[in-house]
Amino acid sequence: RSAKVSSPMRAPLLPAAPSQGHGRLAALTAVAAVAFVATAAIATANNMHRQPTGVAGGLPARGARMAARQLFGLAGCRRPLRAPVGPAWASTSSNDFKNGLNIEVDNVPFKIQEFLHVKPGKGSAFVRTKLKNLLTGNNVEKTFRAGETVDLADVYKQDVQYTYKDGDDFVFMNMETFDEMRVGPEEMGDGWKWMKEGETVGVVTYNGKIIDVELPKTVSLLITQSDPGVKGNTATGATKPATLETGATIQVPIFIKEGESIKIDSRTGDYLSRDNTA
Repeated sequence: RSAKVSSPMRAPLLPAAPSQGHGRLAALTAVAAVAFVATAAIATANNMHRQPTGVAGGLPARGARMAARQLFGLAGCRRPLRAPVGPAWASTSSNDFKNGLNIEVDNVPFKIQEFLHVKPGKGSAFVRTKLKNLLTGNNVEKTFRAGETVDLADVYKQDVQYTYKDGDDFVFMNMETFDEMRVGPEEMGDGWKWMKEGETVGVVTYNGKIIDVELPKTVSLLITQSDPGVKGNTATGATKPATLETGATIQVPIFIKEGESIKIDSRTGDYLSRDNTA
């Protein structure tokens, strides 16, 4: 009789210890996962920022933005999360110029007012432009080569509401995030003359610094003091001084009375007409 030969006992299979290469791969995978989650969180916060009154996933937009900021150490950020724009990577071609485009030339932001593509009979094509210096307000003319690469300016505009004046500073509030910002008299310029509390204006920043406050082209203001017109003065275009609710003084037609509201061109400070809707 043949004897049974028992098979040797097999040891249980154990997972092999990860090699150095596998450990390095696992670390890279973890880093990639964290980067993906961070990108998704910031993108979600940005999307919800564009929906000021909406609710995404049951979480209010403001709460989602704050959660993302706290998660990534951005709780102190005073501006909405957005992709950085600047000459480090953002550029365009002179062939793609359009009116209103903000570009940067010699570290100065400009807005394209006018442009013209020129193809001379001899020589290379070029683009003739009229630019507005966003720091000084002056207009300049500059020529670019056709197809020349030009940096885009990091100019950002947000609508805010004027709330009150604190000393020399004008205090505004972003009605979506409820963040406050202060504008000094230099940045404000003469705009305070035509701006009353509750007015919505546009605050323009360049590289994170406030450079301008844009008011509506036409504003309505109340006349708080104005002397009656002189009797018998029927000269065409006769005017008199009038004090507005903001404290500014302008010239108005002699038939305008104290207590009336008038429309004013905020760019020039000129009287336009009575405001019969006020």
